[in-house]
Amino acid sequence: MLLNLRETSGPLYRRVYHALKGMIRAGRLGPAARVPSTRALARDLGVSRNTVMLAYEQLAAEGYLVSRQRGATSVVAAASPRLAPVPARPAPAARPAAVSAYARRLTDRLDLSPRPPAVRPGLRYDFRYGRPGVDEFPRVIWRRLLAARARRASADALGYGGPAGHRPLREALGEYLGRARGVMSDPDRILIVNGTQQALDLVARVLLDPGDGAVVEEPHYPGATIPFEAVGARLLRVPVDRGGLDTTTLPPAAQRPRLAYVTPCHQFPTGVIMPLHRRLALLQWAARVGAWVVEDDYVSEFRYEGHPLEALQSLDHDERTIYLGSFSKTLFPALRVGYLVLPRPLVPAFLAAKWAADRFSAPLYQEALAELITSGQYERYLRRAGGRNAGRRRALIEALRRHFGDRVEIAGENTGVHLVVWLNDVRPADLAPAIARAAKAGVGIYSVAPSYAEPPRRAGLLFGYAALTEAEIRAGVRRLAEIL
Repeated sequence: MLLNLRETSGPLYRRVYHALKGMIRAGRLGPAARVPSTRALARDLGVSRNTVMLAYEQLAAEGYLVSRQRGATSVVAAASPRLAPVPARPAPAARPAAVSAYARRLTDRLDLSPRPPAVRPGLRYDFRYGRPGVDEFPRVIWRRLLAARARRASADALGYGGPAGHRPLREALGEYLGRARGVMSDPDRILIVNGTQQALDLVARVLLDPGDGAVVEEPHYPGATIPFEAVGARLLRVPVDRGGLDTTTLPPAAQRPRLAYVTPCHQFPTGVIMPLHRRLALLQWAARVGAWVVEDDYVSEFRYEGHPLEALQSLDHDERTIYLGSFSKTLFPALRVGYLVLPRPLVPAFLAAKWAADRFSAPLYQEALAELITSGQYERYLRRAGGRNAGRRRALIEALRRHFGDRVEIAGENTGVHLVVWLNDVRPADLAPAIARAAKAGVGIYSVAPSYAEPPRRAGLLFGYAALTEAEIRAGVRRLAEIL
């Protein structure tokens, strides 16, 4: 028997196994055909008998071979459909799989291919938004907390947890959010989730039915509009001006608005802050039309002049506001811990949705994070990170003004970890080639256009600065000026 062992790779017995199976499936060894003894085939192939025996045992276990009297081995007598020769035929043309309407809406809306990965090789100066600075993260303290929790883990701690999350973390969060952000909560209203994106997905599934209206800011955060559209909601876009969401243009009850997603303390992407009178108007509108307000309070801990503003939720006495946050921008994205502070009537529905999605979030990180907060290490790190980010923000603004002057317009308040920069002498049609040229020179820059439903009339860039040193920021802007 001639077997070609070069067509496959891996252990020798697997190569013998694949070669024999290929002959059987192709019909070159028909039903009931006798195969050589293990000793004879081993001699012909120049391999050990154990190698052939292992291959025969695997083929017999899968129903390809059968051993008969006196040790004779043959192909199974009755040719099953899987053993019949497979005629060669051209590959069928690719056609869409039959999936749900939810999956079709999601795949049509969410195209992951053009989105930049977390790390782009070759970019010496990457201004991508969303990358936090981890150079001063207290790694030693974090490793010690994780190790201690892992050593002390009981049998119960290694089992299934509750969907609401680790209660000591919820208690620590409730105390911290009340003190730092003015959020009204208690542990039973807090739900631990796997980052802001899961929070938004749960909001969409629990609150929106197909055809319902979802108010979103324009420009907007695409991470929110994607799950809303995936469940079949209608996006009701409300313009943003220098005072944030224009509450005078909020839709009436006839348009069935079920929720309004807002970023009042640092609008994404413009960075403007919603003033008090608009916050109150938004809450009054929600109570009047029966809608929920979803407040995404991302990176509001980083405010560089004055104290952080209190959350919109702190003004809500009718429990219409769902407050969400995460540690992706303040600590690191791989932590994947976020939280929702829910109105009491919504708690049972969100707990059920969380259970159905993934039962519960991994407890080890939650336990370590609870201790990081209660020990005061988290807020001490925030103060250090805030000072560091303030310096990097100043370095970015100074470098832009030095190298570009009045060729750019810088937008954004003294909060957050990004700036919007409008290029006055670059046409929107010329922005993509400029971004490509910058990437070839090792500078990563990103258009603000994905945050607009309609392309903006000006060419704008979204500059994240938290992950770069001040020296890198200056050098990156200098190189960018040479390219543009």
